[in-house]
Amino acid sequence: MKKTALLIAFIGFAICSFGQSADEIITKYIETIGGTEKINAVTSIHMKAKVDYSGMSIPIEMINLKDGKTLLKINFQGKEITQMAFDGETSWSTNFMTMKAEKDDSENTENVKRAVGDFISPLLDYKGKGYSIELLPNETIEGVECFKIKLTKKTMLSEEKEIPNVEYYYFDKENYVPIVVEQEISSGEMKGQISQTLYSDYQEVNGIYFAFSMTQKIKDGMGQTIVFESVELNKEFESSIFKFPGE
Repeated sequence: MKKTALLIAFIGFAICSFGQSADEIITKYIETIGGTEKINAVTSIHMKAKVDYSGMSIPIEMINLKDGKTLLKINFQGKEITQMAFDGETSWSTNFMTMKAEKDDSENTENVKRAVGDFISPLLDYKGKGYSIELLPNETIEGVECFKIKLTKKTMLSEEKEIPNVEYYYFDKENYVPIVVEQEISSGEMKGQISQTLYSDYQEVNGIYFAFSMTQKIKDGMGQTIVFESVELNKEFESSIFKFPGE
């Protein structure tokens, strides 16, 4: 009887500790931000934002299409600079020194291509993309008690090697939206450190909720916050705006 009582107590503790499965949390998240039907109907996202840098307010414009085409540009001291663009085949950006468009290396371009299906959220239909999720013990982050989910995506390239591509999502237990996403940096000077993206100020746009404030930083370090001023859905764009300007 004592063993049975202990087993029942352990099961009860496990249920209280975890409560919901990873799938149930992701399903609740998708429902909370608008639902699968509304999200799948989105063909483009057009965002305008501003970021403070050295006392200056820098305008940012981001365009993402469902087929993967992407454009991120800023206006710095009257000059329009493309920080990242992808036309479906070529990934490129503006060189800050020469102010000329330059193609990314083949490794970065391949990683961009592999992320094409992550439009709006990589967690949407994650199984269909070949991804997997795992529910980890709850954690408190940024003062908020959260569900923690490990998302394992398809491998990515780093220094000519296939490496794991893992992200950790912290979902507000009350609202079921991610407030922090973490990932280990795989290359460059910051290799091995943990990058964090903090999300807040969720607002509704045509029935779908988006975070209107996003802070990017190294864990335990200072961050850069982007404040979104507008979000438009299903706007049409000419394919030419994503194209690499030429040799």
